[in-house]
Amino acid sequence: MMKPLLRLWLLFLVLVFSSSSAFAQIPTFHAPLQLQDTTAKPDDTLRIRNLNPYFSLHVDSSLYYQLEINKDPGRYFFFMKDAPVGMKIKENGLITFRADKSYFLSGRLKYDVQYRVKIGVQNLDNPKDRVDTSFAIQFFTTDVIPSRVKPTVSSLLTIDEGDTINFRVQCEAGTYPIESINFFSSVPIRGNTNVTKCDDLFTWSPPYDFTKETDSGKTKLLILYFVGTNKMFQRDTAIVKIYVKDALDYPFAKSDYETTMKNIRIYMLRLKYAFFNLDKKVKRTKNTRQDFDISAAATGFGGTVATASNNTTVGEILPSVGVAMVPVRDNVAPTLTAEQNQATLVRAAVKRLDYIMHDNVLVGDKDPDITKKTAALKAELKQTQIQLIDVPLEETVNMTEEQLNAYFDNPKVNKKYRVKR
Repeated sequence: MMKPLLRLWLLFLVLVFSSSSAFAQIPTFHAPLQLQDTTAKPDDTLRIRNLNPYFSLHVDSSLYYQLEINKDPGRYFFFMKDAPVGMKIKENGLITFRADKSYFLSGRLKYDVQYRVKIGVQNLDNPKDRVDTSFAIQFFTTDVIPSRVKPTVSSLLTIDEGDTINFRVQCEAGTYPIESINFFSSVPIRGNTNVTKCDDLFTWSPPYDFTKETDSGKTKLLILYFVGTNKMFQRDTAIVKIYVKDALDYPFAKSDYETTMKNIRIYMLRLKYAFFNLDKKVKRTKNTRQDFDISAAATGFGGTVATASNNTTVGEILPSVGVAMVPVRDNVAPTLTAEQNQATLVRAAVKRLDYIMHDNVLVGDKDPDITKKTAALKAELKQTQIQLIDVPLEETVNMTEEQLNAYFDNPKVNKKYRVKR
C-alpha cells in the first residue's frame, strides 16, 4: 500500500519540475515587476483645516470659534489684523466676539457691512513657516430703526422776494443710514444749490418776478421735497413749505430813483440857463429905459435953466424934447413884463425842485420808501415841465454848472427877485 502513495508523490514532483521548466522558457515572466509604493508620506504644508470664509452674526450675540491646523498647535501661535472692535483671537486660535448693540448705536460698527478680517499662523521657531488668510463677517438685526431726513429749519417759512434762504439738510441715522438725497419742488426754481447727501447746504434766493399779480395776496407757495434713500431702498421724505411774498426790486428801484434825480438836475440846469438869459434881457431893457429917463430929465432941467437965463426959446423947446423921448423909450425898450414874470417863475421852479430833491433823499442802504420818493420826484418834475412849457429852454453850452449856480445864487440876483412885502 505504501508503493502506490510513493508513486503518486514522485509523479507530482515530476509535474512540478516540468511546468517550471516550461514557464522559464517565456522571457516576459523573467522581467521583474515594479510595484507602486502605496505608503502615504506626511504633508509638510501648514494650513488651517476648519476656516470658515464667511460669518453672519446677529446683534447682541456671541461668537466662539476654534481654529485648527494640521500640525502641532503647541509650536504655533495665531494673530489677527483689521478686526472689528471687540473681536479677539488667542494664541491657540480661539476667536471670541460679542456684538454689543452699543457698538452700533455709537457708530463704531454698522449693519450689513462686510468686515474683512486678516488672520495668520506663525511657527515659533521657523519664521518662514507661516500662513496668512482672511475671512469676512457681517452683522444684521431684526430691529430696524428708520432713518429720517431732518432739515435745520421748520417746515413752514415766509420770505420776501430778493431775500436769501439757506439751511442744511441733516439726517437722523437709524439701522440703515441714508446714502443719497433727491430734491424736488412744486414749482421749477433756478439758482438753488443741489442737495445730494446728508449735511448738504440748500441755498436759494427768489427772484423779484417770482410772485405774479394774479397770486392771491401777492404771495406764492413753494413746496420743497427732500427724499432720502438708504441701501435697502427705504425712503423718508422731509417737506419744507415756503411762502414767498411780493417785494420791491430794490436794485431796479434805486436805478430808477437815480435816473429821476439825474433828469431833475439836468432840467434844473436848463432852467437856470433860461433864467440867466431872461434876466440878462430884462436887465438890458431896464438900463436902456434908465438912459432914456435920465436924458428926458436932463432935457427938462436944461429947459428950466435956459428959461432962468432969459433964453425963453430954448427953455420952451427942451421940455418938449424931454416929453417926446417918452414914446421913443417905450418903442425902443418896452417894458419886458412877461420876461420878468417868466424869470420869476423859473426861479421859483428851480427853488422848488431843489427843495423836493433834498426832501426825498434816500435814508440808509435800503430805504423802504424809495418808491414813494421816486414817484414824488417824477410828479414834481412833470408838473414843473407842464407849468413852464412856454418858457424857451436852451442847452447850457456856453456856461458850466458851477457858473450857472454861482450866477443863480448871486446875492444881487436874489435881492432883485426876492418877494417884497
